[in-house]
Amino acid sequence: MNGDTDFTGRKVLVVGGSSGIGNGIAHAFRQRGAAVHVWGTRASAEDYDPAEGSDLTGLGYTCVDVSDPDAIEAAPLPFADNSSGGLDVLVLSQGTVLYKRGEFAREGWDKVMAVNLDSLMNCARKFKPQLAATGGSLITVSSVAGFGANVGNPAYAASKAGAVSLTRTLGNAWAGEGIRVNGIAPGLVDTKLTKVTTQHPDRLAGSLARIPQGRLGTPEDMAGAVLFLASPLAAYVTGQTLIVDGGLTL
Repeated sequence: MNGDTDFTGRKVLVVGGSSGIGNGIAHAFRQRGAAVHVWGTRASAEDYDPAEGSDLTGLGYTCVDVSDPDAIEAAPLPFADNSSGGLDVLVLSQGTVLYKRGEFAREGWDKVMAVNLDSLMNCARKFKPQLAATGGSLITVSSVAGFGANVGNPAYAASKAGAVSLTRTLGNAWAGEGIRVNGIAPGLVDTKLTKVTTQHPDRLAGSLARIPQGRLGTPEDMAGAVLFLASPLAAYVTGQTLIVDGGLTL
């Protein structure tokens, strides 16, 4: 095991780690020795179906509705029962999207913004003391949609652009307290949120034609970038969002 990505003894929380990209990130840290806890939206870990890309094996779990700031504030701290306490890495991978122009309506806009942007700040604020105590790392998961127009999804695009800006701003604001804030911007990754594309052959073929590497991204691809940003290899990287898209935005 490469020592630079050995997280043995480290404590990691992945918000949105119950499925998709977040779940891939959670297991990447677990496989490298970290104690990993995830937040999800279902009542218990048993309510997740592996067929939907959810594997909670070896992960701690708490149900938290991150669209509700009060629920974030009231949520118990992970690892609080451990004598050493602390949190070394916080990954904010929560996200939602509404199709069929649902984000143009007030209710749809508010729902997506609450999860994709507001909750990032609310979670960051909650865990800032723990991260400062360990000299920890905060990593956001935004999207390449934050760097351009996304027809039909104004809230998704705006929230992801906001996440990129928030990453820069917190990176600047908190670096002096020993917290490194960075992010990744995934391209098209095969998860339940992208089935509107991946399960339609014509749409999928059109999307693949625009990706120089000629394939979809995987949660494991995204996890590799997050591991780098959380590791000593990225010790001098602050406030940056790394685009991980197979060349889609080139």
